[in-house]
Amino acid sequence: MARLAIWLLIAFGVLTFVVRVGIQLRTTGKTGLIGFRYAGPAGLVSALFFVGGMAMGVVSIDQVLKGSLDTTDSLDRTWLHVIGIALACAAGLAVFLAQLGMGESWRIGVREGERTDLVTGGWFSLCRNPIYTAMIGGWFGFALLVPTWLGFAAVAVIALGLELQVRFVEEPYLMRAHGDEYRSYASRVGRFLPGIGTSGAEVPRDRSDLHG
Repeated sequence: MARLAIWLLIAFGVLTFVVRVGIQLRTTGKTGLIGFRYAGPAGLVSALFFVGGMAMGVVSIDQVLKGSLDTTDSLDRTWLHVIGIALACAAGLAVFLAQLGMGESWRIGVREGERTDLVTGGWFSLCRNPIYTAMIGGWFGFALLVPTWLGFAAVAVIALGLELQVRFVEEPYLMRAHGDEYRSYASRVGRFLPGIGTSGAEVPRDRSDLHG
């Protein structure tokens, strides 16, 4: 299963990064990659958790392949592997389709002063961060496919990184860029899941101090 997980990880990365960047470059002339140049302290911390969590997930699978890490016997079951494969595949497709749904507004990273259209339709009518929701689901699928303590810890670390990114980087930026339009959207649509985290009061009006 570890070898299958590696191939699925590669396919996940190619589809949601290489292909998506290529589409963005072809349609807009730009890659959409902003990265951490303008992230500020909060963005750097969230990136550390997110990238670190992904590294933990990859290391978990690699160590199982090398025989240096054992899987959890109680979770190393065929039916759980099947669920893991289904989750990983569905999540990869969902991430890609949600990325496409952002059109020219798609970015990796936030740059203060840059304004893109606020996307609220399609996948984004279900929750405000469908890409991140699908990413967490995908990594949980990989953890079920190769069940180790490190793999499940990776899911928690990734989720924490995305939570920090959304609350302290992206939502404050979107509030400054779109104001009442975003506040109204946030009051109707859940943060990561439908109906959960819809309170407009949870969205900070201004957290510019977090951008350094």
